Amino acid sequence: MRLILLLLPALLLGGSLIAESSSPAARASTPARIRHAAVAPAAMDGRVRLTADQSREAFATGHYARPIATLLDVSTPLRFGEYKWDDKGVPANRTWVSIDLKRQLISVFRGPHEIGTAVILYGATSRETPVGTFPILAKMKHHVSITYDNAPMPYTLRLTRDGVSIHGSNVRDGYATHGCIGVPVEFAAKLFDAVRTGDKVVIADPDRGGAA
Repeated sequence: MRLILLLLPALLLGGSLIAESSSPAARASTPARIRHAAVAPAAMDGRVRLTADQSREAFATGHYARPIATLLDVSTPLRFGEYKWDDKGVPANRTWVSIDLKRQLISVFRGPHEIGTAVILYGATSRETPVGTFPILAKMKHHVSITYDNAPMPYTLRLTRDGVSIHGSNVRDGYATHGCIGVPVEFAAKLFDAVRTGDKVVIADPDRGGAA
């Protein structure tokens, strides 16, 4: 079971952490869920419940955009192209998304509960992904890129007026995007169905001063 919050600065986006990479297209590789020798919050039905103090501390230090109650219990490392999605038993609420560029991970929340997490692609140095908080401007299920030779971008969620989006991609080590967030296609389909226009996406990169 994933153990939480011995070292709070390492708790990011569903308790996930990634190692360094020599790939020029990405700063991180082989993402893995973090493990700490700490007192574990209660685990229930594939979830890890945070205590009230842990939730407040994570929110106060900027590691989450909002207070959280449960995280997905991910016991093995997530690799490129892998994801976990489990919204069973999670009550209806507004969906919001946190993305950590440094750790190359996305977390999807329904209210205070994490329901999905995956490894992502992001913009290469020449076309960096912006940081900040963005509302979902539009949803396009069968989108193709006019700019990039009609490249398929299924389940597109448009974040900026100049085209930065979350969309389904071939998520592989060493790959990068032109500024978008690429996620596994099956994960993208689930995310597309879970969100609506206006829902918030927070993109953070501690190396560039951005915090979730």
